[in-house]
Amino acid sequence: MKHGKKYAEAAKLVDRTAVYEPGDAIALVKKAAPAKFDETVEVHIRTGCDGRHAEQQIRGAVVLPNGTGKTVKVLVFAKGDKVNEAEAAGADYVGGEELIPRIQKDGWLDFDVVVATPDMMGVVGRLGKVLGPKGLMPNPKAGTVTMDVTKAVKDIKAGKIEYRLDKTNIIHVPVGKVSFTDEALQENFNALMEAIVKARPSAVKGQFLRSITLTSTMGPGVKVNTAKF
Repeated sequence: MKHGKKYAEAAKLVDRTAVYEPGDAIALVKKAAPAKFDETVEVHIRTGCDGRHAEQQIRGAVVLPNGTGKTVKVLVFAKGDKVNEAEAAGADYVGGEELIPRIQKDGWLDFDVVVATPDMMGVVGRLGKVLGPKGLMPNPKAGTVTMDVTKAVKDIKAGKIEYRLDKTNIIHVPVGKVSFTDEALQENFNALMEAIVKARPSAVKGQFLRSITLTSTMGPGVKVNTAKF
């Protein structure tokens, strides 16, 4: 993959052979972010899991103490009193059956997270082929299938993020923006790592965290020391 001049300049700041402590890595990622816009700071965690086995899967959610810096649009599938509850909690869109054709036929996907009450999962299940590949399907492990829609919506708006293994057993998650202070990014990173370490499947033998890389949207990757985790 060919990179531009700005990336090449930024990459010179990073020692590819070095492994940095989290605080140093965060400062370096911010310094090496080459774009004019406020880049997202991402964490990529290579695990020793084998996601082909159900007992080695990882999926969950964590509320980042300082949020993600992104405005998240939430769609809630609910009925009865839960509709008002979702609206009062700050959901951007609330509905039921009537939203199915809008999503299936019109391709409406103007939302980032989908929450559903358990009694609506029969309806939401019909959208599996649309929502599934985009990672938008509600899931009890991520706290997005729940009767407590108030807590679900408020947590998401406050900076709750989902983490899960991809097909190559890597977890990719945002932990804030380059404009955040080093301290705010460090707090978010610590909260994420604590959750990931707790989520370690007991079936995983050997080294759990193979590598941790911090990067900004357009910047070079910075390797983080895994020893303390």
